[in-house]
Amino acid sequence: MTDLPRWTLSHIGLFVNDMARMRDFYTRLLGFKVMDEGVLRAGGPRLTFLSKDPKDHHQIVLVDGREKGTRSTINQITFRVASIKEVRKMHDIVVANKVDGVDPVDHGNAWSVYFLDPEGNRLEFFCDTPWYVAQPHRVALDFSLSDREIREATRRRLAGDPTTRPFGKWREQKRREFGLARGQGRRLRKRA
Repeated sequence: MTDLPRWTLSHIGLFVNDMARMRDFYTRLLGFKVMDEGVLRAGGPRLTFLSKDPKDHHQIVLVDGREKGTRSTINQITFRVASIKEVRKMHDIVVANKVDGVDPVDHGNAWSVYFLDPEGNRLEFFCDTPWYVAQPHRVALDFSLSDREIREATRRRLAGDPTTRPFGKWREQKRREFGLARGQGRRLRKRA
């Protein structure tokens, strides 16, 4: 294998057919800020650059040009949050705003809520659980339970799965397989 440069995923671009509606969804509901916007060239597509972090000019760019009625080709756009409390909060927000496709899921290694943006692109907000379990693994996540009850239900269910182990041990094994030293793998390090 070629010695690849170190890289991270930076941003995603979405073709849209209703710029105003998509901009409103991502800014009002998900809290993105408009960083820039404009037309690429005379008669060209309109672009809206969105970010939640000032270090990134954009994390999402919306681009005019998707034909009305065409199906999204995106399986999902995923956002990590800190805890089950934050996943629950996102779930409550999308339910209160009558967003389509709300689907809370316990993956064993993550607790997630999926939902659709106005043009049918599936979004996921998730947090890690303390456990690794072989994937795919999918069980309905019941937000009528408390956070503690959800954690305990996941722990009990995974206890019988022979692939289950602490996520930290699984990550350490993967770091070794990648040839990384302890502590590497979460962020890029500058080379001298």
